[in-house]
Amino acid sequence: MSLEADYMTATYDPSVYTTYDDDTTDQLEYICDKASVREFRRQYEPPLYWFIVILGAIGNLLVVWIYVHFRNRLKTMTDVYLLNLAIADLLFLGTLPFWATDAAYGWTFGTGLCKVVSAIYKVNFFSSMLLLTCISLDRYVAVVQATKVQNSKRKRVIQSKVMCVGVWVIALVLATPELLFAQVKDTFEGNNFCAMVFWNNYNNRIKILVLSLQICIGFCLPFLVMLFCYTIIIRTLLQTKNFEKHKAMRVIFAVVAVFVISQLPYNSVLVVEATQAANITMTDCDKVLRFDIASQVLKSLAYIHSCLNPFLYAFIGVRFRKDLVKVFQSICCCFSFGKLSKLSGGSKRPSVMSDTETTPALSL
Repeated sequence: MSLEADYMTATYDPSVYTTYDDDTTDQLEYICDKASVREFRRQYEPPLYWFIVILGAIGNLLVVWIYVHFRNRLKTMTDVYLLNLAIADLLFLGTLPFWATDAAYGWTFGTGLCKVVSAIYKVNFFSSMLLLTCISLDRYVAVVQATKVQNSKRKRVIQSKVMCVGVWVIALVLATPELLFAQVKDTFEGNNFCAMVFWNNYNNRIKILVLSLQICIGFCLPFLVMLFCYTIIIRTLLQTKNFEKHKAMRVIFAVVAVFVISQLPYNSVLVVEATQAANITMTDCDKVLRFDIASQVLKSLAYIHSCLNPFLYAFIGVRFRKDLVKVFQSICCCFSFGKLSKLSGGSKRPSVMSDTETTPALSL
């Protein structure tokens, strides 16, 4: 008898995958009642998800607004990546109201929308992480190989657009399992929920593969690229005499720290999930319940990253903030020019983290 079947019937998570066995479900539900976990999710997730949606929508819509308002703004690889990252985050945030409703009232949108929303979630999850990887590489080239950037700026912008197309194609391919295996299932309280459902041992191996891909591409790859690129960037900055190099390094540390703090805990949970799928080791009901609640909390922590991306990767750039001020000036005439000028960063001297010609990729 496998506790894994019952373990996954309690909560929805687009990256949690269910192994279901109708012959043993009743026995397993009796062994480990998940009603308390479902109630925790019902109280915890909806208000938090709506907060993430509102905050993330404001930041990411401002990024898209800037690029639409200033049509000649896409002059660097970073600009192209930032626009695609904001779009990916917005589409990802668009799935959270469905999961908030699912947590509060159950899934009432049908199987077709369950598959589509799950796939949209995964497409934008993977595209966001791959775009963060591209941004890290772009920063590395812009700082460490600044001369090369100057000589091939236009070519690099074209390359960035091609890479973005590649990112979206890869994300679509990686989201295929959601279209195949997402289903609407019932809880023992009579509510429906949307989850990935695997019916036999062969498909359970697919579950392990999908989880492994999410861990590798959704965390390990961007983290390793960040670690390599930013280590070299910091070493390069330490050898310069730029007066704002310390500010640049603080930004780098913030980017890496936020990524690790938001993503590492939940990916550790996914590692346990993959281990459970391969060999059931967690059979104590109290441990299962605690783990399930912890999974919900750490999942929401990972989602917060989409709210912070605009502040970590766009608003920190001097040129981006100046463009944002110009937009507000054209709409809100009641704001004085002097106050808005302060928002743009004040100093006109370019820094290693500003939108300069030599280091455009550091203007995150």
